[in-house]
Amino acid sequence: MMDRASVDRASVVDVARPAIWRRTLSRSLRGNLHGGEYAWAVAFVVPYIVVFLAFVAYPVVYGLWMGSEASLYRELFADPIYQSTVVNTVLYLALGVNVKMFLALLLSGFFMRPGWWMKLLLLIFVLPWAVPQISTYISIHWMLNGEWGFLNNVLYTLFHVEGPSWLNDRWMALGAVIVAHIWKWTPFWTLIMLAGRMAIPLEIRDTARVDGATGLRGFVHITFPLLANLYLICTLLSTIFLLGDFNAVNFVSGGGPANSTHVLATLGIRNAFEIAHPRLGVAAVMSALPLVIPLVIVLMRKLRTTEVQL
Repeated sequence: MMDRASVDRASVVDVARPAIWRRTLSRSLRGNLHGGEYAWAVAFVVPYIVVFLAFVAYPVVYGLWMGSEASLYRELFADPIYQSTVVNTVLYLALGVNVKMFLALLLSGFFMRPGWWMKLLLLIFVLPWAVPQISTYISIHWMLNGEWGFLNNVLYTLFHVEGPSWLNDRWMALGAVIVAHIWKWTPFWTLIMLAGRMAIPLEIRDTARVDGATGLRGFVHITFPLLANLYLICTLLSTIFLLGDFNAVNFVSGGGPANSTHVLATLGIRNAFEIAHPRLGVAAVMSALPLVIPLVIVLMRKLRTTEVQL
């Protein structure tokens, strides 16, 4: 009888355990919401979950599946166009990010000066960033036309010099892409740096000025240490954004001449659509993951563990 009772008690516990687990899960999901509040919460959350699954999770998983074959990367790495693309991407990141962020840091100090004329100058300076990207880059492309572009016409009119074919040489075309990107996006990051400078308490600046920390000395010992965290986070963000940048290369140089100025983003589009090899295009883009993943991890850690003190 005791054995039978023990078995019955064990069976009751086994039956009750899933019910207890379901009640605990329901309680944890509901939190402090009851009745209509829980219904409204579900009504607002479910669309976001559906959008996330449809437009974030599914494309990522599908892309990983498309670029999962090792043979794709053997074919990709053996392609001389891919090899030159990697060099272009490294140069694009190194110059595009660092020159842009350094100029933004310096120009933010220039625009800290008081006066209505400085505000007007800042408004004019921001216009290149405010103009749509496609129209900007297309204008730069036609301006660099070797036969009747604006730049060569100016050179001939002022100095009677025949300008070069800017977009028919790999390094000049790549340089034009980098300069176009820097010109386009420096105003945006300048505004971010300017906001960071303006967030520095006035008492700190006044105290530093009294102690003789002005000019370059004040920048080195006061301003930059306070902006260092912001500068690092903006640099990481800019690098991640630039890795996926497609517009500058596509509309300024078109990847030419002879596919010599592609970066990974434009090479992926070229492989997927121009040569009709979608998996190879995905593989080209996925080959940037060894750089993207560490950047994202560092950025998340920086945002989570360090306060951006201004």
